[in-house]
Amino acid sequence: MAGSVTVQSVNGSSAKNRSLRAQASEDDPEDLETAKIQAKSSGNVYPYVGIACLGAFLFGYHLGVVNGALEYLSKDLGIAENTVLQGWVVSALLAGATVGSFTGGLLADKIGRTKTFMLDVIPLAAGVFLSGIAKSVETMILGRVLTGVGIGISSAIVPLYISEISPTEIRGTLGSVNQLSICIGILAALVAGLPLAGNPLWWRTMFTIALVPSVLLAVGMAFSPESPRWLYQQGRIAEAEVSIKRLFGKERVTEVMGDLDAAGRDSSEPEAGWLDLFSNRYRKVVSVGAALFLFQQFAGINAVVYYSTSVFRTAGIKSDVAASALVGVANVIGSTVAISLMDKQGRKSLLITSFAGMGASMLLLSLTFSWKALAPYSGTLAVLGTVLYVLSFSLGAGPVPALLLPEIFASRIRAKAMALSLGTHWIANFVIGLYFLSVVNRFSLSTVYLGFGSVCVLAVMYVSGNVVETKGRSLEEIELALSSPAS
Repeated sequence: MAGSVTVQSVNGSSAKNRSLRAQASEDDPEDLETAKIQAKSSGNVYPYVGIACLGAFLFGYHLGVVNGALEYLSKDLGIAENTVLQGWVVSALLAGATVGSFTGGLLADKIGRTKTFMLDVIPLAAGVFLSGIAKSVETMILGRVLTGVGIGISSAIVPLYISEISPTEIRGTLGSVNQLSICIGILAALVAGLPLAGNPLWWRTMFTIALVPSVLLAVGMAFSPESPRWLYQQGRIAEAEVSIKRLFGKERVTEVMGDLDAAGRDSSEPEAGWLDLFSNRYRKVVSVGAALFLFQQFAGINAVVYYSTSVFRTAGIKSDVAASALVGVANVIGSTVAISLMDKQGRKSLLITSFAGMGASMLLLSLTFSWKALAPYSGTLAVLGTVLYVLSFSLGAGPVPALLLPEIFASRIRAKAMALSLGTHWIANFVIGLYFLSVVNRFSLSTVYLGFGSVCVLAVMYVSGNVVETKGRSLEEIELALSSPAS
C-alpha cells in the first residue's frame, strides 16, 4: 500500500503518473523507494494549507460569535425586544458574504489566489472594528456586512486554493482541514462568550479580537506560493516552476510541469464566462454544487449554530452558553474524525451517512419539544439531539461540499462555479438567519425542526442519485469524466 502514495501535481496526474502508481503497487523495491521520496516532498504543502485555513477559522468565528453575544449586544444597542432587528444583526453578515463569495471568485481569477487573500484583510478588519465600537444598530449592521464580505471571499478561495496545491492522495484529508478550521472558529467564538455572564460588555472584545487572525492571514499569504495551476494558466511558466518547487520539492518540477503541459494541450479552451455555467455542458455539475449547499443550509445547521443558546434556554438548561460550547466541541470532534475518513470512505458515502444522521437527530429534537411525555427530560434530550446532529453534520454535510466542488468543477469554470455555489450557500444562510426566530414564533420549534429533518431525507435521496465519487481520482480524471461534451 505504501507504494501507492505519490505526490501529484496540483491538477492531477498524467498517464505517466498513473503508470508509476500501478508499477509501485506491484511492490517493486525501486518504485517503492521512489514513492517514499515523493511522499516526503509533500510536507511543504502543509504550512500553506494551515495559513489558508486561517480564512476558514475566521469564517467559523464570525458565524458563531453572535450566538452568545446576541442577547447582550441587543440590550446594549436597545433592540432586546425587536426580533426583526436581531435577525438583521445575524443576517447582515450573510448578506455581505453573498457579495463576497462572488467577489472572491472574480478576484481569484484576475489577480491570483494569494493576492485575493491579502486584499481580504481590508473588509475583515474594517468590519470587526465597526462591530466592536458600535453604539447603534446601524453601525453594528454595517460592520457585520463588511465582515461578511470578508468571510464570503474566504469561503470561496480557501477550498479553491487548498484543492489546487494538494496532492491527489491526501486532497480529501487536506480539504477536510478547511471544515475543521471552521469548526474550531465556531468553538472559539462560543468559548469566547463564556465571560459574558460576568461582564455584559465583553461582547465588544469578542468582535474586535478577530483582528489578530485577519492580519496573520494577510501576512502569511504574502509569503505563500501562488497556485501553480493559476500561474500556468496566466502564462507565467517560470513562476509556476518556482511555486511547484516550494510545494513539492525540486525533484518534482519536471514531472509536474509535464502534467500541466499535458493538461494545457488537452484543455486549450479559454476561461469560461458566467453564462457558460448554465450551458448544456456544465449545467448539471453546477446544479449539483448549488444543490449540496442548499441542502446543507436548509437542513438547519446554521439555525443550530446561531441560536443554540436560545434553544437550550427554552429547554430549561441553566448553563446555556456552556451547552453551546459543548456543541462546538462536538463539531470539532466530528470534523477531526471526518479528516481520517475522507480519503478512505469517500465523499459520497459520508454525505449519505451524514444527512441520515442529521435527519434522525432532528426527529429526536422535534419530539423533545412536542411530546409531553418527554418534557421532564427535555433539557438532556435537547443537548443530546443537538450534539448528535452536529456530529453527523461534521462527518459529511459540513466538509464534503467545499471539498467536492473544486474536484468536480472543470478548471475553466472552477473559480466562477465555486463563487456561484458559495453565493447560493450564503443566500440560503441569510434566509435562515433572518427568519428562523420569526418562523419558530409562528409555527413552533418542533415544527421547524421537523421541517429540517425532512430536508435531510430529501438530501439523502438526491446525493444517492446525483453525486459522483471522487476519492482517489485526480482533478484531470474527474474533469474528463464530468465535463466532456458527451457527458
